[in-house]
Amino acid sequence: MPLEFDSLSHGKVAFGFFNIETDMILLDRYFLFARDFCEHISESAQDPSDESYESSWDIYLIENDRDAGNLMGAIYGTDLRGFIGAVYKFFPFPKEREKFRQNPEGFKTRSLMEKLIEKYGKKTKIRFLIRSKHDEIGIGEYLFNRISFRQLIEYIWMGGFPRWRDGIQPDYVLTMKQRIAESPRSVFEGLTLA
Repeated sequence: MPLEFDSLSHGKVAFGFFNIETDMILLDRYFLFARDFCEHISESAQDPSDESYESSWDIYLIENDRDAGNLMGAIYGTDLRGFIGAVYKFFPFPKEREKFRQNPEGFKTRSLMEKLIEKYGKKTKIRFLIRSKHDEIGIGEYLFNRISFRQLIEYIWMGGFPRWRDGIQPDYVLTMKQRIAESPRSVFEGLTLA
């Protein structure tokens, strides 16, 4: 389940997994894959400089609520409109509460997810920016301070609200942890993913 995180630019914004059978995550109106998120974080952590860092991310943008869908309605099976509803048609919420765990093999649904989201959103590029001296991190139009940015990373590490099934993180999450541990960047200093 996505949680609310503080941003400097938009107040509280939703971020996280929205279905346990896929590794797609959302950041308000941005949709991207957790694998891509982790790889981008890993690349930024490997940069040997502590100066500002900038890269480009591919994401899907869904601009209106109707096309995005209603997460709570999709979970309860009462509103399956929009992209999120389409995902829940394929992967309904589990009837047994104990099965509500993030699937570490959710990346295997990527091709299906790409086909579904292309009906509702558009693929676009956003800028990722770490301003080390200003303690600001930009993900597209969303600006975070160091604390909130690190909370986004910790959320992915844990597997979101339900946690990873059987406590098993995907390889790309483990790689991100290693890159962060080795990073000279001050934005990652002291970030321990345990």
